[in-house]
Amino acid sequence: MVSWRVAAAQYPIDPLADWDAYATKVALWVAQAADGGAALAVFPEYGAMELASLDPATMGDLAGSIETVSALLPRVDALHAELAARHGMHILAASAPRKDADGRFRNTARLFAPNGRMGVQDKLVMTRFEREQWGIAAGAGLKLFETELGKLAVNICYDSEFPLLARAAVEAGAEVILVPSCTDSLHGYWRVRIGAQARALEGQCYTVQSPTVGEAAWSPAVDINRGAAAVYGPPDRGMPVDGVLAIGSENAAGWVFAEIDTACVADLRADGGVLNARHWTEQPGAQAALPAVEIVSLL
Repeated sequence: MVSWRVAAAQYPIDPLADWDAYATKVALWVAQAADGGAALAVFPEYGAMELASLDPATMGDLAGSIETVSALLPRVDALHAELAARHGMHILAASAPRKDADGRFRNTARLFAPNGRMGVQDKLVMTRFEREQWGIAAGAGLKLFETELGKLAVNICYDSEFPLLARAAVEAGAEVILVPSCTDSLHGYWRVRIGAQARALEGQCYTVQSPTVGEAAWSPAVDINRGAAAVYGPPDRGMPVDGVLAIGSENAAGWVFAEIDTACVADLRADGGVLNARHWTEQPGAQAALPAVEIVSLL
């Protein structure tokens, strides 16, 4: 598929009465994205932390809330797999802490295809909050997902601020980089936004940012959320002059839609007004080794 529609969520963290309330909420959001014509719905970083509200005994405790959400992850993934199949669309589920065999938690995003396949991308560079207060460990490995929509990569929030991660994905063929985010200040939002726009410029590709929004005073993890969803491209021929294809209003819950044309990516990389992707290797230091990329087929 060359041309398709993406939906980027501005997703609120809500207290939930029970599992059915969560399932109903997510199903409604996915249905709205599908009704808007989206072939891919992108949810934000740590959007799954609202599930901590299902356990009143731990919802106000940082460590306890991580345990609660991690334990529910298989059920969360089954729900998203069913919704992807039901609507015939791809879904990047909101990232969540996952407890691994070594006892450490990692921040993981999961990409669901409508054919039942799933790909996983962990966050690779941790913020100070994750390192110093939350105890979230870095994942290992950068993925490129081959899908019916094209070649997709995921840079979770802070990862988008480090150009070699996106560059490695671009060299592997990435046409769209998904940037789920969770920031508690406009400073943080703008850091991720600038990173996402820079990655679109450097890689001559699309980037899609999806943030958490609003307040959840009950949560010690995601109590304040600031940001706006957007879809960016390189400011070049066939794209908006500022590279902003679509952007939402800061902190307003809802979907932001935009059209993706992967043929435009190929055209700009071959014969754009500038050739950032091709000329990357001409900058001093560009010969440094890039992270390895694992190709994951969701076809």
